[in-house]
Amino acid sequence: MKPRYNGYNSWLILFIVICETLITGGLFYILFLATEDTPWHNTLTAPHMQVILTVMLCYFVSAMQIGVVLYRRNVYSYQILAKVFRATLFFGVFAGILLELGGFMNSFSTFYLTFLFLLFICLSVFRITMRWAVKRYRSRGGNVRYVVLVGSSENNRELYYELTSQSGAGYKVVGYFDFLPNSAFPQECRYLGQPQDVEEYLEKHGNTHYLYCCLPSKEHVIIRSLINYCENHLVHFYSVPNIYNYLHNRVYFNMMGNVPFLSLRPDPLSKISNQILKRTFDIVFSLLFLCTLFPFILIIVTIVTKITMPGPVFFKQKRNGLNDKEFYCYKFRSMKVNAQADTLQATKDDPRKTRWGNIMRKTNIDELPQFINVLLGDMSIVGPRPHMLKHTEEYSKLINKYMVRHFVKPGITGWSQVTGFRGETKELKDMEGRVRGDIWYIEHWTFGLDLFIIYKTVANALHGEKNAY
Repeated sequence: MKPRYNGYNSWLILFIVICETLITGGLFYILFLATEDTPWHNTLTAPHMQVILTVMLCYFVSAMQIGVVLYRRNVYSYQILAKVFRATLFFGVFAGILLELGGFMNSFSTFYLTFLFLLFICLSVFRITMRWAVKRYRSRGGNVRYVVLVGSSENNRELYYELTSQSGAGYKVVGYFDFLPNSAFPQECRYLGQPQDVEEYLEKHGNTHYLYCCLPSKEHVIIRSLINYCENHLVHFYSVPNIYNYLHNRVYFNMMGNVPFLSLRPDPLSKISNQILKRTFDIVFSLLFLCTLFPFILIIVTIVTKITMPGPVFFKQKRNGLNDKEFYCYKFRSMKVNAQADTLQATKDDPRKTRWGNIMRKTNIDELPQFINVLLGDMSIVGPRPHMLKHTEEYSKLINKYMVRHFVKPGITGWSQVTGFRGETKELKDMEGRVRGDIWYIEHWTFGLDLFIIYKTVANALHGEKNAY
């Protein structure tokens, strides 16, 4: 008996896109009626029904192109919202160009931008609601996928809990196969027999959808036989590597030519396209700032600094950057000239600070010369904050994975700084929290995340930060 697959997902995607197409047309019509006695009403230069039908067609094409992910068994809300944003953006540009070139309406109008904003909100609510409905349907026994496990190693035990922890995912693990029953395996997961019995079991129980195999490589004869059976009987075969003895964190599958390998973390900034995007933004942003606002700030800082304290306006200090390479980090000097500048971290009531220096630190003005470092390529606008050489030497011996933060360029601001780990590290746990944040940033980098961190940095500077000293 062959496993029975159905087109639930395909029909669900089509249903969602059709509903959203109707929502798009309905929202446009409601907004058109609501602005009847306003200048917005004159945005359309063609019959409104013709424009609405065009808009609906454009959205249908856009949504089918971008896709839907809410039907997936393991998906997060932010992934759903990201898809909505991409679909809305793609639709906005696609429909805007078509409507403008066709003479249907002014696509650069406030009316059109308002429509896109409201559409994003409506579609987000709709998809989150649909995700809830799908999870509820699966938790009640609908659209279930049946799973068998082969091997009872620690990896497969962890996999069992991952598959069954959320009833809304729709997985049902019927049991496991191994050479002997494993007392450490959950009792609710039945022992079904030895690996040699798997094919006979699958033949009798044709509703099995997924098989996860965690047998050691020495059992390659059995494994190859299972692969062949699954490939010929519409059962999805997955190999679970036995790495739990030496790796307890998440790993990521990669390919180099025809050779598979596992990495310890995702590395978005290892992609050339992402490096180009980030570096281009760094150059454009830093050039704009250095050629516009920075000269005026420099004049003011120079005058006040020279009046309030003797010594140079700029402070430069060797710090560790990309791949632990040393570079000179530039700042506006906020302290009196002192012999401890390269060894002692600034504290809240540090006697070395001047009143003017304290103001610069509170408002982040002292960090602005680092845009020169960005332009030179030693730093990025966003990234882990560079530390003094002494701190890198000390903390690399005390904190596990401390040096991971040097896989990317250091930044003027970073994720750790906008999430509460800015300023003095009084205890080891403070630096450990900062390092965790830096590693999280490296693993989750997106251009949008950089923009969010910049926004948070500016907002924190305007509101004031208690750890800014």
